[in-house]
Amino acid sequence: MIPTITAFATSPDGGQGQARDMRVRWALEEVGQPYDVRLVSFAQLKEPAHRVLQPFGQIPTYEDGEFTLFESGAIVFHIAERNQGLLPEDPVARARAITWMFAALATVEPPIVDREAAEYLEGDKSWYEEHLATVDARIRYRLGDLSRRLGDADWLDGAFSAGDLVLVGVLRRLEGSELLAEHPNLVAYMERGKARPAFQRAYAAQHAVFTDSQMAAA
Repeated sequence: MIPTITAFATSPDGGQGQARDMRVRWALEEVGQPYDVRLVSFAQLKEPAHRVLQPFGQIPTYEDGEFTLFESGAIVFHIAERNQGLLPEDPVARARAITWMFAALATVEPPIVDREAAEYLEGDKSWYEEHLATVDARIRYRLGDLSRRLGDADWLDGAFSAGDLVLVGVLRRLEGSELLAEHPNLVAYMERGKARPAFQRAYAAQHAVFTDSQMAAA
């Protein structure tokens, strides 16, 4: 059965490919798994039918028959476990790749998302600049550690894995920023991920939703 994922019917980021269905699309493309997409409006996200699939009213979800998942990291992990190409066969290397998935989502991404929230929600507050400086310091600390760990390697731990896929997706949230530019090896790492054919296919598919919604609104 072809799985179905959910995605925003209207791109909240102007077609930049930052919505979290992107990492799920990318994983499916990497393993060669066809999939369907059900587009969901912002109003539908909060309706009971969607809340059954995603209790927090977010995207993406993953449906495979009667089997349903939510949270993009869990979905990518499921895809990687069920298919070849995203996790090594060696048990130890496999465990390390999974560890990097968790590190990307639990250690690297949180301060980056905090920064985005501050920019969107706190720009008019008197303490905004001070708070932003604190968040930036946290991001710099994490990126410094990551840069040293990656060094001049192409990928985190040998061949490209689900750990790289998730981490590249996280770093893309800083694309074009001074914070990321301070670490040329991380910029190059991100660009290697973006250059993968599977990423290009996933990005094109997600961007097409934005293009279609723009045409519909015209």
